[in-house]
Amino acid sequence: MSDLTTLLEVGGPVAALGGGAAYARAKHPAAYWSTVGLPVSTVRLLSTYGSVMEACGLTVAPSRLRVLAARAMTRREVRPVPPRRGLLRPTTTGLRIRLRLAPGQEPADFAASTERLRHAWGVHAVYVTPVKPGVIELRLVGYDVLRRVRMPRKIADGFLQVPVALREDATPFVRDYRTIPHQLTLGATLSGKSMYLRHLIAGLAPQPVALVGIDCKRGVELAPFAPRLSALATDPEQAAELLPVLVKEMEDRYDLIKARQGIAPGTPDEEITSDIWGLPEHKRPVPVVLFVDEVAELFLVATKKDEERRDEMVTQLIRLAQLGRAAGIYLEVCGQRFGAELGKGATMLRAQLTGRVCHRVNDEASAKMALGDIAPEAVMAACSIAPERPGLAVAGDTSGGWSRIRTPYLSLTDAAETCHAWAGLVPDLPALEPFRPAVPVRPAEHAAPVVLPHPVTD
Repeated sequence: MSDLTTLLEVGGPVAALGGGAAYARAKHPAAYWSTVGLPVSTVRLLSTYGSVMEACGLTVAPSRLRVLAARAMTRREVRPVPPRRGLLRPTTTGLRIRLRLAPGQEPADFAASTERLRHAWGVHAVYVTPVKPGVIELRLVGYDVLRRVRMPRKIADGFLQVPVALREDATPFVRDYRTIPHQLTLGATLSGKSMYLRHLIAGLAPQPVALVGIDCKRGVELAPFAPRLSALATDPEQAAELLPVLVKEMEDRYDLIKARQGIAPGTPDEEITSDIWGLPEHKRPVPVVLFVDEVAELFLVATKKDEERRDEMVTQLIRLAQLGRAAGIYLEVCGQRFGAELGKGATMLRAQLTGRVCHRVNDEASAKMALGDIAPEAVMAACSIAPERPGLAVAGDTSGGWSRIRTPYLSLTDAAETCHAWAGLVPDLPALEPFRPAVPVRPAEHAAPVVLPHPVTD
């Protein structure tokens, strides 16, 4: 009896702790990492650092002076030397540690061994980031941060910068229009492309910018954000009328830059290298962000007349993509597929879109259209996105770098409320006034009476 009581007294708490840890690891990975995973991984890293580096081939032969000193004092064989490590810096999602590379090493050596380091130290992933010549930072991620996205509380954002998603290394993915002016976003139905678009519009709503939309799905995607939009076209006919106005606005801004810099009026726009950010603030026109949803609808034609209209719209979009950055006009082009089969000008327009975000697509060819010409190794990563993870995407740019990102959930109601709250920031652009969407008047909320009415009886 006493043995059974002792077993229950000892085994009961141990089983409860083990079950609680397993439940926390499955349902609340952040809490599990902070309480269990972080201490265990720290001890494992500190105790096995030298042996793991040696097993991964990340050590170098010791210097001659060190060999002579060791033989003179201990008469023992000197083992290979691992990189000198700095202090461990714990985070809510993992660990950070800086390493000083030994002579003859490069960051690519450590990037090739990230999978070995991950298994050796029992973490979810390991990423290598060069800090300066001779110093790298190892970012250890304790759990899958993309399974349940939680954006960091403190994010360094600014004008025309929108933190729209979370990277797989637990850093925020910020859409910076000043750095990457134009972007192409592809994704199949229910892939999370619309959620990505909502975050962009909701993030730009509190900023002094003009938001223009072309939504050829009769406005079902962008119409809820009408209070904050300066213009909205809901079919190809309206888009054919709106795009020339934007091109004219761009040309007027180039004339403003010419007048400010004393450039001859006849100088072609292509030869002007400055932009609106060099103008005084009181003369600087407001930036314009153009959202094009389902871009393929602008290319589809049924008659000869539609083909002529299509060619005009594509030419205007290409002009905006080539010259719009200096004029403060930025493009955000979205669709399910965007290849040469759409028609003349599709490939040329895609080449002007520096940023690329590819959600789950229906075939490998669509992923190649988005990422194949800038990061071929990212194509397979985009093709492996599961339908059970909407919002997961692969983001890349023309520098060749890419990473997995996932957009947190944002309801359509919350995004629409954000646009309604900042409706007063819609800038005054007379050229776009005819295209301003009609905003439905909300019914007034009647307050409940303080005194309840009583029926009058004879």
